[in-house]
Amino acid sequence: MDGGGSGVVITPDGFVLTSAHVVAGTDHGVASFVDGRELTVEVIGADPLSDLAVLRTEPSGLAAAELGDAERLQVGQLVVAIGNPNGFAGSVTAGVVSALGRSLPTRSGSAMRIVENVIQTDAALNPGNSGGALADGDVRVVGINTAVAGVGLGLAVPINTTTRSIVGALMRDGRVRRAYLGIAGDTRPLPPRLAATLGRQRGIEVVQVAEDSPADRAGLRPEDLIVEVDGVSVSAVDDLQRLMAGDAIGRPVTTRLLRQGRELTVEVVPDELVA
Repeated sequence: MDGGGSGVVITPDGFVLTSAHVVAGTDHGVASFVDGRELTVEVIGADPLSDLAVLRTEPSGLAAAELGDAERLQVGQLVVAIGNPNGFAGSVTAGVVSALGRSLPTRSGSAMRIVENVIQTDAALNPGNSGGALADGDVRVVGINTAVAGVGLGLAVPINTTTRSIVGALMRDGRVRRAYLGIAGDTRPLPPRLAATLGRQRGIEVVQVAEDSPADRAGLRPEDLIVEVDGVSVSAVDDLQRLMAGDAIGRPVTTRLLRQGRELTVEVVPDELVA
């Protein structure tokens, strides 16, 4: 792309997936393809809180990449990073999945979010790789390169159920609506009795409650241990983020939690997360 960065064609009719920070501050540009063509692209939607953006260009016989599933990756698995590092178009570097389950903090205005299950790789990434594909050995796109955290340390947003939902919303609506509870949380082991009752080992501990947030108004407190939201079991922050979709905004959400050894049920009405 003319401002630097890379992208992945994801549909034959000209949709291109890239990183939100690659297209920040612009609504159009020019994309160069490996066959030498240069096509005008329009930014359809960008979501800084997942660092994903969708562009649209003329179809022009473009071949679409196959999206894979990052949930199936294993540490040590071979991956390749494709992009335009330092302006060298169509470069490919190889490496392995160094770690899974990393977290990447993102911000848009006053809003913050944690991108969960980020892929860590030692495939060489440099400026210009952002927005490009991280592909597995079967040439399926399993991640979108997003950051260089150090020498031999690159990060990619995973292609998974959550990502597909975000991409679908950007293609359809040009934006992603999210519900907001107003808590900071972390994974914590459940007490043995509750773990035996629920048949799982972890819940989400409330670390902080934002003042005058939906959680604050509903009476949630630090050290509460959330085990179920809207009838769905939650064990990690990523589970909760998946449930905070647009259809939860303004709707009472039943939250089951453990507080000082007592089980409680609290109704929270999420607001819309405003960046």
